[in-house]
Amino acid sequence: MANKINSIVKASPELLDLLNQAIAREIQVSIQYMWQHVQWGGVKGFATRDAFQSIAVEEMKHAEKIAERLYYLGGIPTTKPSPIFVGESLKEMVNQDIKDEANAITLYQKIIAKAHAENDETTNHLFREILRQEEDHHDTFATLMEDL
Repeated sequence: MANKINSIVKASPELLDLLNQAIAREIQVSIQYMWQHVQWGGVKGFATRDAFQSIAVEEMKHAEKIAERLYYLGGIPTTKPSPIFVGESLKEMVNQDIKDEANAITLYQKIIAKAHAENDETTNHLFREILRQEEDHHDTFATLMEDL
């Protein structure tokens, strides 16, 4: 792991690992949601198509912000996504996306707690904002599932 000589903030190896888990997850869902946007089908797919695309773009922006923070803290951002699951039906896609967003919420709550314990208020603030957006994504997918 690279150490940034000029970095004032010291992060534990555990926090750095959690940030890399977050990056892997963000890369995963940005690809997953974009491919779902491309492969949507049926009349009900019209309702989800734009949601898949806009959320995919937000997730890639999250990956960038987290990678920048991780690098500042002395870590090397991963380029490997978590396993991608596109799905074969719209219902299968949205159901998986609900699970992925719920997992992100749990992970990001853990990161917020760890950053707080390490007095890393910048990481804490960053993940509070990302958590709010992930909760919105979860709500979007859960609402879409109601009509499937």
